[in-house]
Amino acid sequence: MRDIARKLGVSSVTVSKALNDKEGVSEELRKKIKETAREMGYRLNTLTKAMKEGYSYNVGVVIPERFIGDTQSFYLRFYQHIAKALDHYGYCSILHILTAEDEEQLQLPRVYNERKVDGFIMLGQVNKEYASLFQQIELPVVFLDFYHDQDVDCVLTDNFFGMYELTNHLIQCGHREIAFVGNIYSTSSIQDRFLGYYKSLLEHRIPLREEYIISDRDEKGKYIDLYCRKTCRLLLYATVIK
Repeated sequence: MRDIARKLGVSSVTVSKALNDKEGVSEELRKKIKETAREMGYRLNTLTKAMKEGYSYNVGVVIPERFIGDTQSFYLRFYQHIAKALDHYGYCSILHILTAEDEEQLQLPRVYNERKVDGFIMLGQVNKEYASLFQQIELPVVFLDFYHDQDVDCVLTDNFFGMYELTNHLIQCGHREIAFVGNIYSTSSIQDRFLGYYKSLLEHRIPLREEYIISDRDEKGKYIDLYCRKTCRLLLYATVIK
């Protein structure tokens, strides 16, 4: 801290207050001190800070195992961005892969039972019972990429409007035979994308054809080989292609 203080011409006490987000330092100076600390490679000792304040400075990120494929998956790439963002704010991420058995038996992650995290991010849809269980714990919880029918914090993209606009664009380009790829019973996000696709078809007087709704996973969420029963011109993927 003395090196940072010497470079900026402030006291070590001021640097300590800024890095620990304590009162007595202006926001402008706090920001300048933190930027200088990052430039100089300084890393706050979160263990010492945690012992003083009673926080772990860890956030648990839970991903259902059915969304983790043999190759790099969308959710694992998503997790990498979350981990970087948490690190920027002085937190560490702890990844927990939720097995189908634990989800079915409503088993909470071990990091929760051992009090190793200050909150959870649920990345990828879980069943309603497990989502309700997480709402009952005393830690903050945020759902990413899906929502629940109860009052809970969620971060979502506009799946309905995005797929609606994409389908509109394809139709405006002259395409009429457009298939939808995704299990519409799988997640709330895929359902919303399907509804956006269907709305566009309705507005353009294009019949919804059952053979153009192609499932990419089974009822348990496992990916399956695609099979199109009839030749179609275009495939609209409701999920990210791996």
